Amino acid sequence: MSEITIRRMTAEDVQAVWTIENATFPTPWSLRDFEHEMRENPCARYLVAVKEDQIIGFAGIHIILDEGHITNIAITREERGQGVGRMLATALLQYASNLGVSYVTLEVRENNEPAKSLYKSLGFFKVGVRKKYYEGQIDAHVMVTDKMPPPDPDFTEAETAYEDEEEPQNSI
Repeated sequence: MSEITIRRMTAEDVQAVWTIENATFPTPWSLRDFEHEMRENPCARYLVAVKEDQIIGFAGIHIILDEGHITNIAITREERGQGVGRMLATALLQYASNLGVSYVTLEVRENNEPAKSLYKSLGFFKVGVRKKYYEGQIDAHVMVTDKMPPPDPDFTEAETAYEDEEEPQNSI
């Protein structure tokens, strides 16, 4: 069995990620949406699953202060049911925790039993319903978890902000 690695998504991965998105969802995000996430959205963080130098899945989250909101998780059709979604979701929660997130929210199609089961197994629970959220027809279950893994004390990345850095001075 080939090894699967999880890494941070780059702008060079956008085409492969969009291809998976397009093959997975009835109303997929556009290529431009993913380009925006990679180049212009400071709240966006994405991970990809790679097997034999091919991207086989991805997961994204928007982080604002101590809140995370999972935007999307998708796996190639060939790799579904093999644990890749769990690997990505687990890595995304760890990554969010490393960045100071204390809870994570998401929406999931009410009829997507595999995804709901995965999220429940990771500590998510249903807190509400968004009526006709998907394609104007399918309700979304809003789920949340505060069962975050402990942050890795050695974690760092280029975008990490440190408390001892001088804050910009505003002049009036």
